[in-house]
Amino acid sequence: MKKVLVANRGEIARRVIRTLRKMNITSVAIYSDADINAPHVLEADEAVYVGKSPSAESYLQQDVILTYCKELGVDGIHPGYGFLSENASFARKVKNAGIKLIGPSPESMEIMGDKLSAKQAVKSYNVPLVPGVDEAISDIEAAKKIAEEVGFPILIKASAGGGGKGMRLVENKEEFESQMKLAQSEARSSFGDDTVFIEKFVDKPRHIEIQVFADQFGNAVYLFERECSIQRRHQKVVEEAPSVILTEALRKEMGEAAVAVCKACNYEGAGTVEFLLDGKLNFYFLEMNTRLQVEHPITEEITGLDLVEWQIRVARGEKLPKEQHEIECNGHAIEIRVYAEDSLNGFTPDIGTLERYRIPTGRSVRVDDAFVEGMEIPIYYDPMIAKLVVWGKTRKDAIARCIEAIDDYQISGVKTTLDFGKFVLKHPAFISGDFDTNFVKTYFSDPSVLTQAMLEEKVALSNAIEKIWEDIRNFKEQEFASKEISSSWKNKLQS
Repeated sequence: MKKVLVANRGEIARRVIRTLRKMNITSVAIYSDADINAPHVLEADEAVYVGKSPSAESYLQQDVILTYCKELGVDGIHPGYGFLSENASFARKVKNAGIKLIGPSPESMEIMGDKLSAKQAVKSYNVPLVPGVDEAISDIEAAKKIAEEVGFPILIKASAGGGGKGMRLVENKEEFESQMKLAQSEARSSFGDDTVFIEKFVDKPRHIEIQVFADQFGNAVYLFERECSIQRRHQKVVEEAPSVILTEALRKEMGEAAVAVCKACNYEGAGTVEFLLDGKLNFYFLEMNTRLQVEHPITEEITGLDLVEWQIRVARGEKLPKEQHEIECNGHAIEIRVYAEDSLNGFTPDIGTLERYRIPTGRSVRVDDAFVEGMEIPIYYDPMIAKLVVWGKTRKDAIARCIEAIDDYQISGVKTTLDFGKFVLKHPAFISGDFDTNFVKTYFSDPSVLTQAMLEEKVALSNAIEKIWEDIRNFKEQEFASKEISSSWKNKLQS
């Protein structure tokens, strides 16, 4: 594999390009009108224009991308995450063009891309499933009857999607019909498919995901877990690895279940198996993401491995670089997603220009970003500015370093989720490890708590500064008095 096209943009494109450079593989970037001067374009060995700013007219243009691959002699495509990364149709076109997709087969994508077929695939491997139904439903009356049999509260989920779209929590049968219609409408607009399925709502759920890798020779391993329970709108904001709640025995059991999911779909490459963990530490299979995750850096930090390099090696037909017993977990890592969002206003996007942009540096601090000072954050794509990743020997150490790094991060021109990230890290529930996916609902339903926390911090900082000035004044007064005394004794000695 000598030349790889990165079919993505932003920080993940930069991330992939770094590893390609390390492996002496020529990189090709693609860009839209909005990204003509983006860092990933400037850092690639070659770059080609794929269309106008909207992703449907640029980054999702499959045939345009493949045409460039043929013209430039590309023999590999890395899809990153999002866009075409889990598109089985694109994966099949890439394969038919004689180009290697750095990812799983189209067949694996199809099995795991549909939540219902994924459930059916893992059943025979004894992977625990959330109580509910594993068949698509579109009839409201039939769905209501099933919901009553499962027992409220229940979750309605789009059978063809993810990311929280087409998902509704239903507390009782009286609100079922309205929530069902909303779920179907959102599923239809997001995925072109209004079928849904029903699951029992898991009490005090934690979102635990296992990083897996598999090669062409039937080998599969797990690279420990990531705790992703701090979410807004069903999307992750703060992630850590490993989870504070898993025992070694449970970690091994969940890891082996994740490997079984790989075998259930003849998987190849990097993947993430997502589980729900209830208050009694029972875990249930949710879904498999057939790509590299946004939060993969924290796994890299605790294992010391380059997951993009592993992806490329597997795609080249090599065996996995390590066996299960050779993979070790060291220390603790935390990732804060830095979004251009207003945390005090329902996390609404706050698009604008980065008037000032300075990233934190220092020991064990890593920033994967996509911007430089003076750039405008495009309205056409996800508003994530960067991922702030910090490693520490212990969880306590990692939390302290992450708070310090947030304080050192300088961003003006747009509002960001940095203050919210700091709020989470300093919250007693997070520090103790006693939290679940309802963290935002429980502790942040009234954003004024963040305003109050910020005010208290400013007061504390102001008091600290005043104390420093007071100490300086006292020191100077003592120094002056000491000089006067010294001068007085000198005069007496001379006389």
